[in-house]
Amino acid sequence: MESILRPLYLNKVVSFLDKEMMLFLIGQRRVGKSFLLRQVGSWIKENKPEANVIYINKEDYAFSIITTAEKLIDYVNVHYRNGVRNYLLIDEVQDIDCYENALRSFHSEDKLQIVATGSNAYVFSTELSTKLSGRYIEIPVYPLGYEEFLVFHGLEDSEDALNKYLMVGGLPALKNFNIQDEDEVRSYVQGVYNTVLLKDVVKRNDIRNIQFVENLAHFVGDNIGKLISPGSIYRFMKSKGEKIAENTVSAYLQNLCSALLTVAVPRYDIHGKRIFESIYKYYFSDHGLRNFICGFNLDGSIEKVMENVVWQHLLIQGFTVGVGILRAGEIDFVAERGSEKIYIQVAYLIATEEIRNREFGNLLKINDNFPKYVISANPMIGGGDNKDGIRHMSLRQFLKTRI
Repeated sequence: MESILRPLYLNKVVSFLDKEMMLFLIGQRRVGKSFLLRQVGSWIKENKPEANVIYINKEDYAFSIITTAEKLIDYVNVHYRNGVRNYLLIDEVQDIDCYENALRSFHSEDKLQIVATGSNAYVFSTELSTKLSGRYIEIPVYPLGYEEFLVFHGLEDSEDALNKYLMVGGLPALKNFNIQDEDEVRSYVQGVYNTVLLKDVVKRNDIRNIQFVENLAHFVGDNIGKLISPGSIYRFMKSKGEKIAENTVSAYLQNLCSALLTVAVPRYDIHGKRIFESIYKYYFSDHGLRNFICGFNLDGSIEKVMENVVWQHLLIQGFTVGVGILRAGEIDFVAERGSEKIYIQVAYLIATEEIRNREFGNLLKINDNFPKYVISANPMIGGGDNKDGIRHMSLRQFLKTRI
């Protein structure tokens, strides 16, 4: 199977090697972490031929006996080589019970460089922060951005290519399928969804009400771009005849986020510079999965998917993203990266002066000099590219821009 490099991630991992830090590649299943880990191994063998690489893939039956920290230590001790630099690469490390104890031991003895992947945000945030605090760096891995999508599928940049990306999403292994064939795409994406749902949501959290979890995922997919709270979901589900406690709704929502199927985006008070909790907007790590859950039909959903794609593009570029709250309005995204900040509004079409004034209006209420953008599916109609210092960009142009 052809392996296409993702230099954005490979270069980042390589830059952190041998700096006395463990590296963890975090992302939803099937976003390409395994290929990236193998590419890291290949890079080490090519650039450090004297090094010893110990590779463990917990999704490979050959490594199924490595179930505990003790067995991990035993395996590493057998394959460890004295007198050379050793690199331990572990795929899906969270499937090893108490793995953090073994990694802490390896790290304290400076025995080897550790690079591991994982697919559960909650497990990593709790286990790493408590037992490995200050000893590791997290490197998030996302599905393909639009430019990567073009490379993986051998496509030229065009409106047709963008529309295909908006529909099928950015799971890297789709390059092995005919993305013009909806049945092929649907079959693969369904398999990924079932794996994430069953392994990382249902099994890991011992959930019995699988149907409700699926209904919840569908609800979140239908409500991208809207503020959601467990209470609002509870009331909606109750109106549909679902009998479930509000605290259970909250727990299941957290389970979807822990599996990195969905991500909660907090609200940010632009004037007060505070973060609000309990009510969030939710987006999908891969919008193709969102489309599968909601029926692979973008009718009435295109603006939701556009928001999801803009949000992901910002994350890929290293921004932390929140929803902007004004005293009289909302900004779709406030994105920060170090001392940088940008504000973004997303609209499907800016077809009238009324829509134009609405989308630009809230941005004009922000009294600072940070860049401000309006992103839409179409070029500005009769208005040029800028209005009062606010830049308008088409979605296709924005997804090719490194901000």
